[in-house]
Amino acid sequence: MPEDLKRKKFDQSWIEKLPAPARHFASQRRLDEVECIVPDMAGIARGKAMPASKFARTGALHLPISIFYQTITGDWVRKAGEGWLTEPDTTLIPDFSTATAVPWTADHTLQIIHDVFDKEGAPVPIAPRNVLKRVVDLYRQRGWQPIVAPEMEFYLVAPNLDPAKPVEPPMGRTGRRAAARQAYSMSAVDEYGPVIDDIYDFAEEMGFEIDAITQEGGAGQVEINLQHGDPVALADEIFYFKRIIREAALRHDIYATFMAKPMQDEPGSAMHIHHSVIDMKTGRNIFSTEAGGESEAFFHFIAGLQNHLAAVTAILAPYVNSYRRYVPDFAAPINLEWGRDNRTTGIRVPVAAPEARRVENRLAGMDANPYLAIAASLACGLLGLIEKKTPREEMTGGSYIAEDIPKGLGEALDMFEEAGPVREILGETFCRTYERVKRNEHSEFLQVISPWEREHLLLNV
Repeated sequence: MPEDLKRKKFDQSWIEKLPAPARHFASQRRLDEVECIVPDMAGIARGKAMPASKFARTGALHLPISIFYQTITGDWVRKAGEGWLTEPDTTLIPDFSTATAVPWTADHTLQIIHDVFDKEGAPVPIAPRNVLKRVVDLYRQRGWQPIVAPEMEFYLVAPNLDPAKPVEPPMGRTGRRAAARQAYSMSAVDEYGPVIDDIYDFAEEMGFEIDAITQEGGAGQVEINLQHGDPVALADEIFYFKRIIREAALRHDIYATFMAKPMQDEPGSAMHIHHSVIDMKTGRNIFSTEAGGESEAFFHFIAGLQNHLAAVTAILAPYVNSYRRYVPDFAAPINLEWGRDNRTTGIRVPVAAPEARRVENRLAGMDANPYLAIAASLACGLLGLIEKKTPREEMTGGSYIAEDIPKGLGEALDMFEEAGPVREILGETFCRTYERVKRNEHSEFLQVISPWEREHLLLNV
């Protein structure tokens, strides 16, 4: 049981436990508020805000376990687990290493991600951050430290107050709407430069390092790359960056969306995940031999992704809209082929020095919960390292014609239901709850009559 669970009050010197950027922020003037947050099943921040003075003398916080049974529409999954009717509380313990500023608020505020435990002090198995920690621990039990580097794609769009109205690109500083097909254009990024400037400023105040910002192929589509590191820490950063980006955009009357496919004729937004694995004893990348060549573990990891990613597509692509991204010739893979420096494959090996050799999963969408997407991807790689199978032959040409991933959420959930090896790694309790949440969302979507149906079926059939 965590030591904090045994105490009635937190240590009064809690600010000394904070990372340097958070301590600096707290020292600038009197701290007003602390946001105590946890990521839910969708990756949305849930929690409580309280005066900083109260946080300093408050014992463990509590939230009902039902926050992990909630769907994206706000509905609640019935029969999600034993005791759901009484909505028992979970216990929240702050992870002070995650403390960071909330620079967009009027008050002087810190936010802290909390770990979630049950009444006996055990990690709640359906909490997404605990799911990722479980997978990372399975690597460490074998003497390995997984390393990830995520890429975040998103759209800046004009405010959309009517869900029936198509999403439009934002108006740029030239007075024209952001243009498409301008990948890597500096002029395109400059169109919404003030938003980018605020993202940089917020990130710097929060202690985050951005590796690069680029214009992507869609109208108003941006990509932010983060430095590689520990999977839990990087998932925390993505969780925070979604708030950063949204708040920076809102300052300029623009929406930021992480929806996988917000505009019909534009490419979708991905969250590519780069993986490598370090031997904890030697500090060596196990994907490379001592001579610098590709190791057997490198190929086993690729085989694990090939053999199991389809089964976790429901996590990598969690909504009905996610599958609109998987179309040929729209910069998204529709396969589980692998290739060196080949962006048409679902599994890409970027050009890198032996110590930085890595494998990129290009299937995950930016709408996925970062904790769960990284956990699922690492789980597939771990199965590959355990099973020690050989991947299919490398794809050296374009592979947009190959299709071996689920075509929709219903099919993906059926595959996830039968994914025994992956479910064992992620935890059966979590998998059962996640599946029920997503089936509830899918069922609710199927009740909606779309504009396409009204246009083509109302008078023609």
